[in-house]
Amino acid sequence: MNIGEKTAGKQPPRRVTAAMVAEHAGVSTATVSLVANGKSAGRVSKHNEERVREAIRELGYFVDGIGSSLAKGVSSLVILVAPDISNPFFAKVIAGVRSVLGNDYQLLLSVTDAGLSPSATETRRLLGLRPAGLLVHAPTKAFLEDLAGPLPLVALDAPGIDPSIPAVNMDVAQGAEAVVAHFSGLGHTRAAYLDGSTGTDTLMVRRQAFLEAAERYGIEVLPGNVASSMIDVSSASDEFSRNWPAWEANGVTALACATDTQAFGVLHAARHLGIRIPHRLAVAGFDDLPYSATSNPSITSVQLHATEVGRQAALKLRELIDGQTPQSLQSLLPSSLVVRGSTTADGGL
Repeated sequence: MNIGEKTAGKQPPRRVTAAMVAEHAGVSTATVSLVANGKSAGRVSKHNEERVREAIRELGYFVDGIGSSLAKGVSSLVILVAPDISNPFFAKVIAGVRSVLGNDYQLLLSVTDAGLSPSATETRRLLGLRPAGLLVHAPTKAFLEDLAGPLPLVALDAPGIDPSIPAVNMDVAQGAEAVVAHFSGLGHTRAAYLDGSTGTDTLMVRRQAFLEAAERYGIEVLPGNVASSMIDVSSASDEFSRNWPAWEANGVTALACATDTQAFGVLHAARHLGIRIPHRLAVAGFDDLPYSATSNPSITSVQLHATEVGRQAALKLRELIDGQTPQSLQSLLPSSLVVRGSTTADGGL
C-alpha cells in the first residue's frame, strides 16, 4: 500500500514526515528541510535537490506550518489586511511587500469587503495562525486599539495615526493641493469633488486638503458640489450622472475624484451624457493606476508610489519581527501629479 492511502480499517492517512522523505531520497532530514523551505540554493547539490523534490512529489509531503508555529510560538506568515485587491493599486503594494519578504515569509492576504475599513474582529480570527506580523491598510483608531499587543504591526496609508505606531504614509495632502494648483493654472474657478464613502482617514485628508487649497487658490467649491460614492466604476458613474445637472448649473468646469477608479466611472458617464473631457469638464484622480495612462482620455492623477509603500512597510515589519526598533518609526512618502489628457486640451473626448 502506498503512503497516504487509507488502510483496510479506514484509518486516517498517515502523515508523511521529513524523516520519511529523507529515507526515500537517501539524504538527511536537514537537506529535506532546506529544499522544502526554499533555502537550498548554494547549500544542496542539484542532484540531491532533485532527489528530494522527486521524493516529495511521490510521497505527497508538505511542511507542517501549524506544527512549526506551535513549536516556535510564531509562524513564517505575514498577513496583509487590505480592501478589494482587484484594485491595481494593491497589486503594486503587494509587489513591494514581496520584494522584501522574499522566501523567508509567506504573505497571506486578508481581504475586506470593497470600500470597508478592516475589521479587528475578523483579523483576530487569523491570529490563531500565529503570524509573525501584520500589515494593515488604512486601519481605524478603534481597529488599532482592539488589536493592541506585542504582535509586530505596521500601518499603511493611515494619516493622523498615533506617532508611536509604525506606519508608512503617503503625502496625499500634497497631492490634493497639486490638483488644485493645476486646475487654477488652467483657469478654472469653480470645481466639484467626488469623495469616497469609506470614511477612512486617508480619504478625509484628501477631501479636506482639496477644499482648503481651493479656497487659497480662489476656486469655488460649493457644499452641493461635493458628493461621494463607493469606490467602484459603476457607483461613481451613477453618482456623477445624478450630480452633473446641478454642477453644470453652478458653472463647474473641473472635477477632482478621490481615486482613479471613480475617475474611470466619471469618464464612462460623461461619454454617455455627451460631455467632452477635458473641453467641457477637466477630471483628475488619485493613485495613478496602470490603466490611467491608457484610458480614453488618459487620466491626470496623483501618483502615490504604491510599490515603495509596500516595500518600506515590509522593511519596518521585518525589523520589528527581529526585535529591533525601526530607524524611522513612521515614514511619509511624497506624491506627484501626472498631467494627462483628462485635464489638458491636447487630448480627451
